[in-house]
Amino acid sequence: MAERTSTGLLTMMLEPTPAVAATLPAEVREKLAELELELSEGDITQKGYEKKRGKLLAPYVPQIQGVDPSLQIDNRIQASSQSVLPGSKHNKSRAANTRDERFRSDLHTEAVQAALAKYKERKMPMPSKRRSVLVQSSVEACTPPDTSSASEDEGSLRRQGRLATSTPYQGQGHPAVEHWFNRVIQGSSTSSSASSTSSHPGGRSVTTTTTTTTSHAALNANAAATALADFMAHTQLDNHSAPPDVTGLSERSSLHTEHPQVASVRGVSRGYNNHTSIMETADGCEWRSEGSHSLMDGVPVNSRVSSKIQQLLNTLKRPKRPPLREFFVDDFEDLLDVQQPDLNQPKPEGLQMSPLEGEPLGVVNNWPPSLPAALHRWGTTQPKSPCLTALDNAGKPVYTLTYGKLWTRSQKLAYTLLNKLSTRNEPLLVPGDRVALVFPNNDPVMFMVAFYGCLLAELVPVPIEVPLTRKDAGSQQIGFLLGSCGVTLALTTDACQKGLPKAQTGEVATFKGWPRLLWFVTDGKHVVKPPKDWHPPIREASNDIAYIEYKTSKEGSTMGITVSHSAMLVHCHALTQACGYTEAETITNVLDFKREAGLWHGVLTSVMNRMHVISIPYSLMKVNPLSWIQKVHTYKARVAVVKSRDMHWSLLAQRDQRDVSLSSLRMLIVADGANPWSISSCDAFLNVFQARGLRPEVICPCASSSEAMTVAIRRPPEMGVPPPGKAVLSMGGLSHSVIRVDTEEKLSVLTVQDVGQVMPGALVCVVRVEGTPYICQTDEVGEICVSSGCTGVAYYGLPGMTKNLFETIPVTSSGIPFSDRPFTRTSLLGFVGPDSLVFVVGKMDGLMVVSGRRHNADDVVATALAVEPMKFVYRGRIAVFSVSVLHDERIVVVAEQRPDASEEDSFQWMSRILQAIDSIHQVGVYCLALVPANTLPKAPLGGIHISETKQRFLEGALHPCNVLMCPHTCVTNLPKPRQKQPEVGPASMIVGNLVAGKRIAQACGRDVTQLEDNDQARKFLYIQDVLQWRAQATPDHPLFLVLNAKGTVASTASCLQLHKRAERVAAALMGRLNTGDHVALVYPPGIELIATFYGCLYAGCVPVTVRPPHPQNLATTLPTVKMIVEVSKSVCILTTQAIMKLLKSKEAAAAVDVKSWPMVLDTDDLPRKKSPQMYKPPTPEMLAYLDFSVSTTGILAGVKMSHSATSALCRSIKLQCELYPSRQIAICLDPYCGLGFALWCLCSVYSGHQSILVPPLELESNASLWLAAVSQYKVRVTFCSYSVMEMCTKGLGSQTEALRLRNVNLSCVRTCMVVAEERPRIALTQSFSKIFKDLGLSPRAVSTTFGCRVNVAICLQGTAGPDPTTVYVDMRALRHDRVRLVERGSPHSLPLMESGKILPGVKVIIANTETKGPLGDSHLGEIWVSSPHNATGYYTVYGEEALHADHFNTKLSFGDTQTVWARTGYLGFLRRTELTDASGERHDALYVVGSLDETLELRGMRYHPIDIETSVIRSHKSIAECAVFTWTNLLVVVVELEGSEQEALDLVALVTNVVLEEHYLIVGVVVVVDPGVIPINSRGEKQRMHLRDGFLADQLDPIYVAYNM
Repeated sequence: MAERTSTGLLTMMLEPTPAVAATLPAEVREKLAELELELSEGDITQKGYEKKRGKLLAPYVPQIQGVDPSLQIDNRIQASSQSVLPGSKHNKSRAANTRDERFRSDLHTEAVQAALAKYKERKMPMPSKRRSVLVQSSVEACTPPDTSSASEDEGSLRRQGRLATSTPYQGQGHPAVEHWFNRVIQGSSTSSSASSTSSHPGGRSVTTTTTTTTSHAALNANAAATALADFMAHTQLDNHSAPPDVTGLSERSSLHTEHPQVASVRGVSRGYNNHTSIMETADGCEWRSEGSHSLMDGVPVNSRVSSKIQQLLNTLKRPKRPPLREFFVDDFEDLLDVQQPDLNQPKPEGLQMSPLEGEPLGVVNNWPPSLPAALHRWGTTQPKSPCLTALDNAGKPVYTLTYGKLWTRSQKLAYTLLNKLSTRNEPLLVPGDRVALVFPNNDPVMFMVAFYGCLLAELVPVPIEVPLTRKDAGSQQIGFLLGSCGVTLALTTDACQKGLPKAQTGEVATFKGWPRLLWFVTDGKHVVKPPKDWHPPIREASNDIAYIEYKTSKEGSTMGITVSHSAMLVHCHALTQACGYTEAETITNVLDFKREAGLWHGVLTSVMNRMHVISIPYSLMKVNPLSWIQKVHTYKARVAVVKSRDMHWSLLAQRDQRDVSLSSLRMLIVADGANPWSISSCDAFLNVFQARGLRPEVICPCASSSEAMTVAIRRPPEMGVPPPGKAVLSMGGLSHSVIRVDTEEKLSVLTVQDVGQVMPGALVCVVRVEGTPYICQTDEVGEICVSSGCTGVAYYGLPGMTKNLFETIPVTSSGIPFSDRPFTRTSLLGFVGPDSLVFVVGKMDGLMVVSGRRHNADDVVATALAVEPMKFVYRGRIAVFSVSVLHDERIVVVAEQRPDASEEDSFQWMSRILQAIDSIHQVGVYCLALVPANTLPKAPLGGIHISETKQRFLEGALHPCNVLMCPHTCVTNLPKPRQKQPEVGPASMIVGNLVAGKRIAQACGRDVTQLEDNDQARKFLYIQDVLQWRAQATPDHPLFLVLNAKGTVASTASCLQLHKRAERVAAALMGRLNTGDHVALVYPPGIELIATFYGCLYAGCVPVTVRPPHPQNLATTLPTVKMIVEVSKSVCILTTQAIMKLLKSKEAAAAVDVKSWPMVLDTDDLPRKKSPQMYKPPTPEMLAYLDFSVSTTGILAGVKMSHSATSALCRSIKLQCELYPSRQIAICLDPYCGLGFALWCLCSVYSGHQSILVPPLELESNASLWLAAVSQYKVRVTFCSYSVMEMCTKGLGSQTEALRLRNVNLSCVRTCMVVAEERPRIALTQSFSKIFKDLGLSPRAVSTTFGCRVNVAICLQGTAGPDPTTVYVDMRALRHDRVRLVERGSPHSLPLMESGKILPGVKVIIANTETKGPLGDSHLGEIWVSSPHNATGYYTVYGEEALHADHFNTKLSFGDTQTVWARTGYLGFLRRTELTDASGERHDALYVVGSLDETLELRGMRYHPIDIETSVIRSHKSIAECAVFTWTNLLVVVVELEGSEQEALDLVALVTNVVLEEHYLIVGVVVVVDPGVIPINSRGEKQRMHLRDGFLADQLDPIYVAYNM
């Protein structure tokens, strides 16, 4: 009784006692049997079953003593059955019947339960799911786990009450109580409804949550205490405990607190409201130094997410992983772990097996020379003999075909096919042609006539399934088979033809992948009687093809197996001899008559022996599973051919059949007896039916395959054969292909029965499965091979595969062929046991080889079914297969979930499955997926179409409703984590580089001092002086022109106008502010911003440009403004009237403290007065302006730009781009920081060229604005950002034709530069070039720039100089900081584009990030820069400059130790190209690989997030965007789903697979979110750290969060 489940208990509680059962009316008994069947088939839910059953039995069940009636129906209470029901032992057999006998063995069930008991509930984090994705849970299931934070607490209270009421049962292991604990501890999964969401088109949405949940990593022993503690954790919302330190560095734990977050959107630094500076350490810890505020004023981040991650880490600490074996460490390759054989694994010790011979084929007098000859004989001599009886769905005989009728109807059809079908006066068919037979499973008569009709006409029948829809599982492959066989005609019945899908013309539709077919209906009116003198040719059996049987391989491809006339005849002879068939016997056939055993026994051998076949259709079995037993009884059949499934079904329905007798049976052939799990059905069937005359020795399992036909069969008892055998084998041994009778373990065993003796006339041996077919030893499992006259001949049209399979030559251990006969592989795995009995332990189709050990899919299914599945999944609907990921097979289990199973229950069940399979098979499950009921593809006769399921899984089209991935436990062949080598000394590095002929990696732009040009602006030290000079010298020269969304000019400014407006601002400031004061300029992009900038310089103030807040999204954009104002110590804000109102509005007060703004002045209506005098800075080293920007890692950094740096920057850009007053350039960039600011505000004033300014925000309403402006003004040089480029490619990709009609022409553009602080986005720039090539854009025009905080312009393509080059590097080498160039398209290659040309006056060197020594060419290191326009330092509020001082003035540790460099914080490398630059020197190209702050240090290697993200985006068409980050050494992947939410869970496995395959990393958490959730800054860069903070604070409102185990 060990496997009794709660449902088992329930059925017993409602089970009438035997006395009562006897008094149940017959109709009630019938209804009960029907219910049983519906349940076993999955046609009714468990709940529905219990309800209906309860109703039926209610009048007859006496109240059970001592049990409160309300509990009788509650299947949550799992008490032990004995304590409740004294009479339970009588019902033992009944309760066991609720289990599927096909995969059942009490021993195995006990083993699984024992294994699970070993694992005390291991707490796994449950995936979070948005409600819309949930499977509809039943109403009575407890409160939904994530309605809102309020109900979360009430829920806890209510649950507490529930516990109190159920205390009486605590003595019995309180499983019900534990169920509630798990609920409580699980907490809510996503707090979507508790979050207030505000979003607007420009920004991103942010959600604020109020729930905090502390999770307990393990359950306490004392249950009540746990519940109480947990309840406390829920109610106490001000629980500020920091998350536990999970990095194992306990002394840091005080620093290791995750910061609350101001807002998870653009431009906000992490935790700046707490004035802490942040520095990431390599292992994912964060060092924080506290400022004036404490941590307590934010939301504590021990949210659900981080507590789940903590749970995940706790589970990851425990998995049993095999010890790391020897690795090969090669200079470049990350070699995968080579699976070294385990020294303790069992090895075969037996002798080499000798081949096994079947008894010789007997000589039979008067045996027909061929099958058509036999038909001719019986059809003419015994025309009244019954041949085949067909039944309808009520089990009534519809028609009995006699041998005379079969003969005449087959003759008619043969004549018609050969003579009456023609195309263009040519006969359509000639002998030898292939013809498809498309007959439904309930019409055996028409099929038999068609089959024999083809044989008589010497045509080759190809029986296939009836296609039901245009998209049947596997239908395309069948089409491929028909095409390769050259089939042009399909035979079918009238009824079937009417039911086929039709095209509009009324003809049968062409199915996907099928050739064009003519459909011919074989019913009477379409065939003609042959003339008297026509006789079909009846020849002796030859080696010509008789028929083709289809077979679907493990991969899903369909092959046609050709069977010759002689093999068909010999097989009939062998079967007749082995089964002792005699003339006119009656045989019941439940199998599919189109192929395999159903065809061999029920269509071919039966005709040889003039037997009478009772054919039982599948549709009848579904309605009445007892039908075959009733027919055996009615027709006194001597033989029945069934599958173990049919035996199992009849067990479920047998109780009310008292009057059947099986005593007439001399043979019950179990066609799938080779499945080891059929033994339980056989045993159980015998137990029940022995009382009805079934003799034990009658059960005859057989082993067969499509290729080898029947291989072995247990002989009927009268043949004097040895008794049947049974073996209890160790699964551990079997996984190493070794036979060990299990003694010590007792847990993981496989019980197998023999499949009898080898067929007469056959020679059998067992060979190794992989590689050379060596003969196995006697105690070794291998593939059974057969050599006999009755196997298939070939795979039609596949000579290569045919050779491997049908012409195997087994060899001895010394490599000598042991027989000159070729053998056919049977795809059965087994061995030969004592008494020459054949044992089969599995099939090649179900074989999964995981890290060298072999597992059988059926065995894994059996283990899954032993874990009380009735409540959660449908029994017969479990698929197990393996997929290849990272050079090894990984096991995937897919099951159909019952609609009434709750999330937690299913998850609980899934985790138990994992533990059971791990214990019993010692193998990890890679992925466990539950799909909604009835969604798995079905095979033609029930069951699951495994290969199609696998295909859908790999394509991301399975749409599961629950997924659990366990890569951490399964993937054991990852490369060894990289160990840092002790660093080589600096000097030896230089020597090494010299010896290797490598130069030190450094390069520089042109020398500014050498470049003499007529640059008037050089005379002035200060940019404001240049403006005054231009206002005098060329007052009316136009400098700026701003466009609005309509493309019209919104405003312009000449030199004099700009000067005048700046003077007004200066006059307004001079009375109010002191020189040196910092002033924040909060303006929309436009001339006002530029004028106030110069006004500040005139007044001696330091301007700070700030992006204005977004009026629709103040909550997220205003705090950034506030932060910059505070951090920059601005004493005054200059802005427009509209923004001024906004800053002081009620809405603003909700986001920030509006009372603490400094003085705010609006510059809209300043009086027209001149300032008394201009401020002259004493030295050019004085601060000119501050440049603030938020880095992608979420750190707000302001840099100081001196007057000299400002002038140097302008001069450098002027020289590179050849800018003169006569030029026009178009700029579509944000004007607030970096190179965007310099191009908007500084360069035009310095060089005098006219700038056409296009604010990027305007493109949202008019995507073609920028390109139209470029075309209209015939601009040669233009700048944009990646986000602008993306808007153009996405928004205008399909509109190039319309643009051409509007005369947009881009042939004027010489350089279009993307301003960026990242690795060039090659895919985007290439697609941009490709799309706009039609509008005249030169493919050479597009290039990128590179700048960073320490120097905003390091590289810029400019107008002269060679084109940017692209190289391909090995991604694996990059992870080790090495650059290895490879060919385009080679595996692991990554294209990198040069980031423009190094600017004049700029020197660049590549340095080692740790030793600070120079690196050789083609080494990856940090880019250091030295130039007159470097910024002079960070401007921060904390006086923390010491931390960052070396960013701006650092020196090499050896080599040139004098030069002062600035560290860019970016990794890159230099490479000398074959191109020459303007000076005639060979050109040095700088390649930027990525930001050092963004890199992920995982497994000792350095990964760039963008590489992982690119792989992920490629993995499924519905992934719109992706971002990755790490949290406590776990890799978190966030994907935006573009598509329906039911696809969300498909992504989990695909994302995990691709990251494993391409990056050798295991994904820890997969988060699926809506499009637009990943925050992007104004430069179009992903803000991964904001995303991370939003994730940890539970603010993303994800569709699904999967925690990979």
